[in-house]
Amino acid sequence: MGKTQPAEVSGEVRCGWARNEGLIRYHDREWGVPLHSDRKLFEFLILEGAQAGLNWETILKKRRSYRVAFDGFDPKVVARYDRRKLGQLLRNAEIVRNRLKIESAVKNAKALLAVREEFVSFDRYIWQFVGGKPVVNAWKTMSRIPARTDQSDAMSKDLIQRGFSFVGSTICYAFMQAVGMVNDHVVGCFRYGEVSGD
Repeated sequence: MGKTQPAEVSGEVRCGWARNEGLIRYHDREWGVPLHSDRKLFEFLILEGAQAGLNWETILKKRRSYRVAFDGFDPKVVARYDRRKLGQLLRNAEIVRNRLKIESAVKNAKALLAVREEFVSFDRYIWQFVGGKPVVNAWKTMSRIPARTDQSDAMSKDLIQRGFSFVGSTICYAFMQAVGMVNDHVVGCFRYGEVSGD
């Protein structure tokens, strides 16, 4: 995510990619915090897929519009989107107007509902890839952080088999970082210990 060294902003040392107000707010409040809400997990799955080929800052700026456009990321509602709704989304300049990404959100909502039937919750299903608790890494620089891992490979493979799309291993690893399945704050970052519970 950009710079390799921790950056000092307002007296706090942060991961180097947190370089402006929006990214700093996201870094300090959300990134790496364990999530267990199916709706929030679905939101990040859709947003990480939307990011493919773009940068996270672009998606963050559109996040509020995504929440409105996708009915608060309620998978039951999104799974029922029809051709007319898809057409509305493709005309919505406030989100990424990519047909494949928009269609994948509907596809992923349907697949998520099927996962719920088998596992009771998407949360229970998705966290199994890290044994139910966050992986706490100890990277000294951002350049050491991998783009994918064995766990993200396994998650990607299983999601694809279950009918999800835009869930390649790199997207899955970014998702894992975002929802706190892994703590990839560098050790010099003030959030590292906070997220780890140290």
